[in-house]
Amino acid sequence: MAITSHEVTQLLANWSNGDQLALDQLMRLVEGELRQMAHRYMARQNPGHTLQTTALINEAFVKLVGQQDKQFQNREHFFGVAASAMRHILVDYARSKQYGKRGGGAAVVSLDEALTVSEERAEELVALDDALKELAKFDARKAHVVELRFFGGLSVKETAKAMNITEIMVIRDWSLAKSWLHRQLSNTDSEAE
Repeated sequence: MAITSHEVTQLLANWSNGDQLALDQLMRLVEGELRQMAHRYMARQNPGHTLQTTALINEAFVKLVGQQDKQFQNREHFFGVAASAMRHILVDYARSKQYGKRGGGAAVVSLDEALTVSEERAEELVALDDALKELAKFDARKAHVVELRFFGGLSVKETAKAMNITEIMVIRDWSLAKSWLHRQLSNTDSEAE
């Protein structure tokens, strides 16, 4: 059964207005897409990674349901928030591994390698997360584009719709943000040497 954006948006609106049945229906409709999103994250993990796909989905679901403000604008906004929740869960997991095993101190990572979280790679995900937080301090829109595109797996079109900006702006922000993050992560590497 194909899920229309309108169906998801209507269920999100109903849930925002307190309809718990809408939440149940929504989760049945979006479970497959959440699983695919979580699978993309977890496919980059080492086979011995202790956080499993189902656990990532469940933790993200708990974060989504527990939000005070459940005013999701549309399907893309919902999946953007879900991507953000999954990112934060993985970063928290990486931070716990980093501080538990290494005593702190983040290493440098390229943007393309950042999601491979193992005990060895936890420091790299933390470094990327820290750089993304720095970017958000002076350009929140570019940081959000990275989060939706890179962590959420949204297309340019889906990102534009979720953020209510043009596709050209998404492409420009994506390119500039990647360049800035690369420089930031490279500078961190130079300072570490």
